[in-house]
Amino acid sequence: MEKTLFSRRMVWGCLLLLAFAFCGCTGEKQSFVETVNGVSFEMIHVDGSTLRKEQPKGFFIGQTEVTQELWEAVMGSNPSCFKGKGNPVEYVNWNECQDFIAKLNKLTGKAYRLPTEEEWEFAAQGGNKSQAYEYSGSNNIDEVAWNWNNSDKKTHPVKQKAANELGLYDMSGNVYEWCEDLTTLDDTIQVRAIRGGSWWADDIDACRISCKRNLWPDNNDNNVGLRLAL
Repeated sequence: MEKTLFSRRMVWGCLLLLAFAFCGCTGEKQSFVETVNGVSFEMIHVDGSTLRKEQPKGFFIGQTEVTQELWEAVMGSNPSCFKGKGNPVEYVNWNECQDFIAKLNKLTGKAYRLPTEEEWEFAAQGGNKSQAYEYSGSNNIDEVAWNWNNSDKKTHPVKQKAANELGLYDMSGNVYEWCEDLTTLDDTIQVRAIRGGSWWADDIDACRISCKRNLWPDNNDNNVGLRLAL
């Protein structure tokens, strides 16, 4: 009788462990949805165990580029040239993105920021699920990116193209995305990293994950936006 009870307890114990694992109660970080002034956005957890030793638990990155709807919910205005609440916000410089993030953090109590170039590239590659595609999610640019050949010379709502291996959208194309990294040129000129390419004519090559470009932090363009990290 005692052996039977012990066996039953062992079975129930194993079932409970499986339940915890499936519901994410094992301590593994999960993606989450944030809502600000009625506008929701999703943050995807990226396992960073193979990214760098000092950040084994990884980081979060926006499922999409920051939309005009979210920017306006935080800032009260919309600077974009190509209007559409589901379109990525653009015509925002690096400094203005920092103002947006500071206000967002005050509203949420979190510590959102721009991704580093290393984080951006790792996420664009698909993280630990990477299939080594040329563009983020495919070797066919038109499957995953709004570019000069298919964009009708404008931005488009996010999540219209296929996602990459992590479920991230528009990491290639639509708009460039500001990163946190600072680079000094000729010992005096300081620029910030932008990644991902855009809808613009000369940016087809820049839609490749490997392509790196920089821009002055006070520069506003209608093909440059941002994606959040945490």
